[in-house]
Amino acid sequence: MSSDRERLVLIGKESVGKSALTAGLTGSRPADEKLGGSTVSSEVYRTDGFELVDTPGITLEADTETTREALAELEATDRVVLVVPATDLDRDLADLLPLVEGRPGAVVVTHWDRIDDSSAARERVASLESDLGVPVVPVDARRLTRVAADGGVAPDTGSPTGADAGAVLEALRYAGSFPAEMTTRAGWEIEPAETILERPYLGPIASTLVLLLPAVVAVWFANTVAGELDPVVGATLEPAVAWAETAALPEPITAVLVSDYGLLAMGPFLFVWALPTMLIFALFMGAYKASGLVTRVTTALHPVMRRVGLTGRDLVRVVMGFGCNVPAVTSTRSCSDCTRCTTISAISFGAACSYQFPATLAVLAAVGMSWLVVPYLVVLVVTTLLYVRLVAPREARTASLAVDRRTFLEWPRPRAIWREARSSLASFLTTALPVFAAICVVAALLDHAGVLERLGGALAPAMSAFGLPAEAALPIVLASIRKDGIALLTADTSGIAALSPIQVLVAVYLAGVLLPCLVTAITVAREVSTRFVTKMLARQATAAIGFALALAWIGRLTTRLL
Repeated sequence: MSSDRERLVLIGKESVGKSALTAGLTGSRPADEKLGGSTVSSEVYRTDGFELVDTPGITLEADTETTREALAELEATDRVVLVVPATDLDRDLADLLPLVEGRPGAVVVTHWDRIDDSSAARERVASLESDLGVPVVPVDARRLTRVAADGGVAPDTGSPTGADAGAVLEALRYAGSFPAEMTTRAGWEIEPAETILERPYLGPIASTLVLLLPAVVAVWFANTVAGELDPVVGATLEPAVAWAETAALPEPITAVLVSDYGLLAMGPFLFVWALPTMLIFALFMGAYKASGLVTRVTTALHPVMRRVGLTGRDLVRVVMGFGCNVPAVTSTRSCSDCTRCTTISAISFGAACSYQFPATLAVLAAVGMSWLVVPYLVVLVVTTLLYVRLVAPREARTASLAVDRRTFLEWPRPRAIWREARSSLASFLTTALPVFAAICVVAALLDHAGVLERLGGALAPAMSAFGLPAEAALPIVLASIRKDGIALLTADTSGIAALSPIQVLVAVYLAGVLLPCLVTAITVAREVSTRFVTKMLARQATAAIGFALALAWIGRLTTRLL
């Protein structure tokens, strides 16, 4: 840490624009130093003369890990910047001033574009500044004239409410000491307009459709784009496959490259199916967050989800898991303590991540049963809700939702959307790609050594209980290590093509929910404890086996009746 930089900690409630403000003031991504290592943890940004710490939003009414972290960072630093929205200025200051009493700092008022920027409004801000004894700077954080990467100032956005980032940083240098309370008030409070999401019955339905939209787009992509690209990519790799088969390579290396489980056979799946699906979910969730839609959906779905032991906020985290389970699990730090473990269990069981979901779609497409995706999602959602209801503690079903205000809705900015998607893409390239390659190598070597054939024979009795052939054992086992291992069901297309639709459904369902992938399990252990993850694995496996057996039994009964 450079000694010539002043360290400023940004403190504020959720959805007040702290991240947009920090990015605008520095014009950069977070520095290498991370306080917690994720988007729901404090991040350090650096610019000339300043070190800005962007903390998670404070939710005073809830016992969340993110609120505790923000308060801990506040205790460890002297100089504070209170970030409060112009639309709810008085209430936020009244709630937060007791936390920073006597500390040097300043106030940045965001969402200034929502206020009539008149001389009267400016005079009220000046009066407030005089009363508090600290600088009060009104800005539109989304349209802040940014500090450029070279240290200069980036071009103005043209917004009448845009402010010079350099001027804001200069104002932050002159910090006063915060009082315990204020006597002068701005006197305005602007309530966002209601939408269909706030209506008693239509709201939950509309919110559910909003959360399902990324899955619908992913299915559309799989059926119209990825399905067409897959044979094209396969044909492109044919020369490489032919060379590996005819070259005088050691047999194990040839197996690793061109066997049914080899890199050239399975590798294209990662880029044709998994990468686009991951980006689809990441871009949608980025747009939902940047537009303020996430909070509206959270509030609308809370009365429904509380019946099974989740809050509306928790459900959004579960849907995030369809992009990647790891950041979804990490984001549960902003869940209440009484529902956090239940949310993690729901993510582990029912959030078909961007490796599991496209692998399932690829298997269904390979056997000509793409239509099974609808029954698959229905079964996944229903059994996940049943599982959560069984494992949720009683207090989780009475938890209140800590939503401080109704958020404003706005068109999301591409830069904000990309900020969300960028971390998912980086995780894909640095984590998913190497692990998937390792699975392919191990599976190919085991197949070459004849281990897989013997393993299939050993697990055949277990598979028969589900009405599945012995060949289904390996993908189910490997999917418990890495979810895209489900795609190994396509290694023997003639075998899986002979299965009935219900058998295919049972196979992809059991492979997907039997256990979380290894990376998810490790993340849960780090976030909570090894003891919890051990308990979670045992009860998830038990529930998955029970649901899969019931599904297979219902399928056989239906077949006999028909």
